This record gives sequence, structure tokens and C-alpha cells, in this order.
Amino acid sequence: MRRAIIMEQKFDNAMRRQVYSIPELITQQYDLMEPRIREALSFQEIFSLQHIIITGCGDSMAAAMAVKQAFEQLTKMPIEVLPAIDVARFYPAKRCGGAPNDPLVITVSNSGKVSRVKEAIMRMNELGALTLGITSGKTTPLGEVCQKVIDSSIPKFESAPGVRGFLASFEALLLLAIRIGEVKGRYTMDQAKAYRMDVKHSAEKLAAALPAIDEKVYSIAEQWKDFPGFDFVGAGTDYASAWYSHAKMIEAAGRYSMHVNTEEWLHLNFFVANSEHTGTVAFIDDANASMGRMKEALHYMQVMERPLMVVSDADDLDVPEASLVKIPKTEYEVTSPIMSFIPGALLAGYVSSMSGEPYSRGFRTHWQFAEDASAIHKSNIEIVK
Repeated sequence: MRRAIIMEQKFDNAMRRQVYSIPELITQQYDLMEPRIREALSFQEIFSLQHIIITGCGDSMAAAMAVKQAFEQLTKMPIEVLPAIDVARFYPAKRCGGAPNDPLVITVSNSGKVSRVKEAIMRMNELGALTLGITSGKTTPLGEVCQKVIDSSIPKFESAPGVRGFLASFEALLLLAIRIGEVKGRYTMDQAKAYRMDVKHSAEKLAAALPAIDEKVYSIAEQWKDFPGFDFVGAGTDYASAWYSHAKMIEAAGRYSMHVNTEEWLHLNFFVANSEHTGTVAFIDDANASMGRMKEALHYMQVMERPLMVVSDADDLDVPEASLVKIPKTEYEVTSPIMSFIPGALLAGYVSSMSGEPYSRGFRTHWQFAEDASAIHKSNIEIVK
């Protein structure tokens, strides 16, 4: 109880408050998005789909990575997840427009104002793709250029490095994958309902588990608050949680951070000097096909005496209890990012709060230009033929 009081009074922060709003937001967004997604694409459009590209920037890119495996498993179609600049400037034109609605290009942007995302959609429109924007309505700059729009607006909340926005993007994309797979007959309507209920029921599971998750992450952050650097490690769906968490640590606390897949960590990152002061966060879902390789990596992390935080729903990991942040199990692996991104957000918020480093450097001195986001919202649009 004493620790809970300290957490509430001394190091509570806007990211933590966003985290605690997530269970309610999951339910709110499900009730809003599920019917909107059913209407977004016609049966004929879904039947015609052969190939899907998902693109975005920042947190939206992390959400796209988090659903890649879900789209592959549920739709049984070729799926590419690419940064917006790759779609806008480098994607081969000859791969587009060979058939109606080919490819479907899905882009995600909470603000709908990011120039590179808008540019990617404008180019794909010219090349004959079907474009779908998941954004804050048709009147945003992105919404105005997309052929189809799913309004993913979320209720206003206290500003902080994105927690709620990531959840909303991930949930909308996952529900869309379920819908496309259902219409294409990849599984029964009953199975589609089971997938959807796994999303919806994750809210109550997360709400029950949050206090314990929060206390464990708080304890780790107390020890790590002065570390100069962090590794975030995962593979498959868990790699998206590593990517998201590294981004939040940079954005919230300004610490050098790297996302790396489990295999590459054992090729490269273990060589980092000052390893005893490099916070190492490993993500591994119990159903992840890379579990065996992660267990090997965890062994070597401990041999090196790396400061360790393991985010998992598994019961048989050979790691100290003090290092394990246990998250609730979802029924299906494709839903697991709805749980696994939470500890990374809490860690970044606490390191920022405990070290006194303001989010986004307080837009002071060198960072002042970023306060109005003009570097990403007002970038020149160039359409590559």
C-alpha cells in the first residue's frame, strides 16, 4: 500500500494515466469501430483483394507491425508493412494496378496531418490502388485523399507520448483483419466472433492486471532511471511491442534506445559496452514461435548480468521474479499486443518522471521547432511516378 501511495503521489505521470484509461478505451473503441469496419469495404471489394500494404509513421507504424501477423493468418493473403516514405518514394509502380483494387493500401494516422502518409496515398491512388485511411475523419488532410475512410477518432485526454493513439490504431486494424478474413471465408462467423470477443474481453483482463504490472514496472524504473541506454528485444508480433517501447523511451525520457529482433540481439547488441547500465527489455508471448530462441537469449542476457525486464504471459521462463512483468494471456496470439505494449509505456513514463526529463524535451532550445509538428505536417509533397 505504501508503494502504491508513492506511485500515485510522487511519480504519477500523464503516460501512466493514459495507460490506466486503456481498458475503458478498448471497450469504447470496440463499440464504435466494429460497425464502422463492417461498412468500410463492400463484399465485392473484399472478394477482389489479392494483396495488402499497410503503412504509417511513428506509433501508427508500430501498430501496423503489430497486426502484420494477424493479417497474414486471418486473410491468408500477401501482406506488406512498409514505412510511409517507402510507399511514397520507392515502391515499384509495376506492382500496382494490375487488377481492380490491387493492392489495397491501408494507412493509419491519428492526426491525419502527416505529409508523408498523405503523399503515399496520393501516389497509390495514381497507380490504381484501392486506398483506405484509418484516421480522425474524412475532413483531415489524409481523409480527403483516401478513397475509403474509417473514422478512428478517440475521446480527448491529457497529452502525452502516444499510448491511447497506439491502442486505437491497433484495435481498428485488428478488427479490419478479422472482417476481411471473415468475408473471404477463411473461417466461420462463429470463429470471427471469437476473435472479436478476444479483443473486447481483453479490457477486463487488463484492468484486473494493471496494478500488479504497474508496481513491478515502477520497481524496475527506480533502478533504471539513470541508465543512458536501453535495448528492446522481440520477434514476430512481439517485435512491434519492442519497436513501440523504444520509441516511447526516446520520446518520453530522451534516452538512447534500440529495437532489435531476438536473433539479431545475439549477433550484435550483446557487444554494447557498459552492459551493466543498459536496460534490456525482452518481449515474449507464450505462443510466439521464437520462444525457444528467446529463452536462449535470456540465458545469455543473465550471463552478462544485463539489467533485465521480461514482458510475458508465459509460466515457465527461467528469469528472476523481480525481472518478470506478467501480462494476461489472450485467447489468440494475434491479440497479444493489446497487452504487451503496456509495460513499455509505463517504463518510459516513469523514467521520464523519476529523472525529471520532460516529454519531448519540453520543446526547449534545439527541439523548439517540433512543437507545432511542422517538420512532419508541413513537409513538401512529392509524387514519384
